Amino acid sequence: MFCVRVPASSANLGPGFDALALALSVYNYVEVETESAGMPLKIEIQGEGSEDLARDESNLVFKALKSAFDYRKQALPPLSLKLVNNIPIGRGLGSSAAAIVGGLMAAQQFLDAALSQDEMLALATEIEGHPDNVSAALLGGLIISCSDDDRIRYLKAQFPNSVKLVVAVPEFTLSTQMARDVLPPTLPREHAVFNLSRTALLTAGLLTNDLSVLSVALEDKLHQPYRSSLVPGMSAVFDAAKSAGALGVALSGAGPSVIAFVQKNPAAIGAAMEKAFHNHGVAARTIVTVPAVQGAEVLPELRVCTA
Repeated sequence: MFCVRVPASSANLGPGFDALALALSVYNYVEVETESAGMPLKIEIQGEGSEDLARDESNLVFKALKSAFDYRKQALPPLSLKLVNNIPIGRGLGSSAAAIVGGLMAAQQFLDAALSQDEMLALATEIEGHPDNVSAALLGGLIISCSDDDRIRYLKAQFPNSVKLVVAVPEFTLSTQMARDVLPPTLPREHAVFNLSRTALLTAGLLTNDLSVLSVALEDKLHQPYRSSLVPGMSAVFDAAKSAGALGVALSGAGPSVIAFVQKNPAAIGAAMEKAFHNHGVAARTIVTVPAVQGAEVLPELRVCTA
């Protein structure tokens, strides 16, 4: 028996659409045990998604695990999985990426020839469709990534230690596909330049620990204005967080969660964000967390697999 721990992630970080992601210290766990020959697949789920997620071979963790065996052309042994989920599902916090990376990391423990980091990232990206969340879940930290032909190129950077993240998580879900469908097929040149300049400023600010740029650097004209129609009260939540002292605010991934970058008063900022959502008829809860420096990892054998 062993257990894989995988962090949540927040992608885009405002202007860095499909290019930036940050691992967060909120974790899903995949506990794996081998079974006797001929035993059917058994999947137990606790926590987030326990009422809705599949418990058969269509489960995303299992599909990712099996993809690694298929890639290596190796037979899959009988297994039982216990999933302990703390990452909210369908809220823009990388739950699908965590499931994919968790499955691939679990497969690593059985493969005759382990996957390289690049192979794992390529397989995860193929399943997820884009590299940002899966790279953060796999590697931890602040990840800058891009696809280069058939290879994912990435850089892991140090995120400022003084910054905490306050995430307002609405009660409703939003599919990534729906959030992508509202985006226009083309952009005006000035909007492209706007995002390029903000992404460069954001990256430079985080790498040099100059947090004074965040209020401007987290601005975006590529996806957030269009997705605001899917997230009631989004602009009000942004304004509430800033008024309460946040350094900057962004939609987390495709949404609907909103993530604020803060140095002090996280509880007050979270309460202001919740109230703003509530004023627009949306119940929300707040998660206060910090970046996860360590990405997915296998915990010691027989370690209790809990949050």
